[in-house]
Amino acid sequence: MPPARPGWWCDAVIYEVYVRSFADSDGDGVGDLRGVRERLPHLARLGADAVWLTPFYASPQADGGYDVADYRAVDPLFGDLSDADDLVRAAHELGLRVIVDIVPNHTSDRHPWFREALAGDGRDRYHFHPGRGPDGSLPPNDWESVFGGPAWTRVADGQWYLHLFAPQQPDLNWENDAVRAEFDSVLRFWLDLGVDGFRVDVAHGMVKAAGLPDIGRREQARLIGSQRLPFFDQDGVHEIHRGWRRLLDSYDGRRIAVAEAWAPSAERLALYVRPDELHQAFNFAYLQAPWDAGALRRVIEDSLRATTSVGAPTTWVLSNHDVVRHTTRYGSLRRARAAALLMLALPGSAYLYQGEELGLPEVTDLPDEVRQDPAFHRTEGQDGLRDGCRVPIPWSARGPSYGFGPGGSWLPQPAEWGGLSVEAQTGDPASTLELYRAALATRRAHPALGAGGDDGGLDWLPVPPGLLAFRRRAADGGGVVCVANTTDRAVEIPRPGGPEGRLLLSSAPAATGPGAPGGTAAGEAGAGAGEAGTTAGEAAVVVAPDSCSWWAI
Repeated sequence: MPPARPGWWCDAVIYEVYVRSFADSDGDGVGDLRGVRERLPHLARLGADAVWLTPFYASPQADGGYDVADYRAVDPLFGDLSDADDLVRAAHELGLRVIVDIVPNHTSDRHPWFREALAGDGRDRYHFHPGRGPDGSLPPNDWESVFGGPAWTRVADGQWYLHLFAPQQPDLNWENDAVRAEFDSVLRFWLDLGVDGFRVDVAHGMVKAAGLPDIGRREQARLIGSQRLPFFDQDGVHEIHRGWRRLLDSYDGRRIAVAEAWAPSAERLALYVRPDELHQAFNFAYLQAPWDAGALRRVIEDSLRATTSVGAPTTWVLSNHDVVRHTTRYGSLRRARAAALLMLALPGSAYLYQGEELGLPEVTDLPDEVRQDPAFHRTEGQDGLRDGCRVPIPWSARGPSYGFGPGGSWLPQPAEWGGLSVEAQTGDPASTLELYRAALATRRAHPALGAGGDDGGLDWLPVPPGLLAFRRRAADGGGVVCVANTTDRAVEIPRPGGPEGRLLLSSAPAATGPGAPGGTAAGEAGAGAGEAGTTAGEAAVVVAPDSCSWWAI
């Protein structure tokens, strides 16, 4: 087994900021870098170790900034380069590291390179090909855009260019040496400014199969993550990532890269985090797992086995800017709170998405005319409803845009969000915000949590069907037991750690309030639960439905 790679990222809690929707400093209704900088103390108080920023580069915003026109410039919508520099410095002063998005699979169609290509110069930096059929009027192959529709657009002289996403996002040709050299330069530009790492967008898509073979079926987006495709998870991407790893290590050995990579198995995903490649890869299998004890255990075991085999840390994530918020996906805030505690007890690194610490639900009733997700305007691709998780988050209980900014917000916020704001939840021990603060503080302080323990792993414990229980061991012999109940009924179990076991934290306190579902996460048998008639202090507890608790043993 390869030795584990030590580093700050191994057990870091990394908070994703979707820049457009985090905080607006100038009143134009769109979040910006200065707004992020002013709200960084919230992340420090929450207990995050790092902040990941979605793209803020110069862009026409055809896909929320993931269509980059200039990788070395800040779009005026978000500020300027001095704002980026100020943000990095302020984050470091608060003990927060900064990860920025890099988008290497494609550029904007407004990028100077693509404009040159349309004029006939430098087309080999992209994928331009003649069409099929006697007059070239058919696309070069049957590939479909992830956003729906064909993955090819024809230009005036009859050739076609590849875009796995929107037509405004032409795919780069990574067989071209100029492309590789340009991105090495871009990475160095931001590393020299002081960023601590990169989240690599579409890290699995930068190399296409030789000959661009047909796939032979429709609805190809549904295959992503379940099987290898000729445009995703090709082996050639690993050479690129190894080069980037050497570049990152040439700095101080503490800069990282995180792969947004879809792979058909945990073993394929682990290839992205081999010792000479990237440091982390998002665990989408965990994000997609249902709220079911058996399914969760399987994905946890598969994930740990695969990453341990290459000596890498595992990552865990419940929500991000591309998926339905897990409060809505799991069907209740009660389950979302339990899922958060379960995730934060697992060994490895955890990613939080802005607003999940407030228990924000998905906004499902946005008017069609305000939606900006490009997939919404295309067919047969993603569901096109990603705007629902991108609604600007609330900071105050009242006022313009609930404290998001002095003006309105680029997407309308639900009226009830004032009660879910940072202001409304701060100081309320039953709130979701205070649960997250307590969980992150406990995770950081306890020697058995995070990457702690004598081996960084976990031991499963026997529990009734529908429950999960595992122990994280500390080097001193103590530890923490995490117990999750994924059923809709209370279940009595032996007290974790025996009579001396001590409840550290639970997801469903016996209280109500903004963001709190009420109920009891782990009550003493006989103290209101009473199924077995035992008395408080005896070695039995009742685990409430849809809950999670941590016990010191």
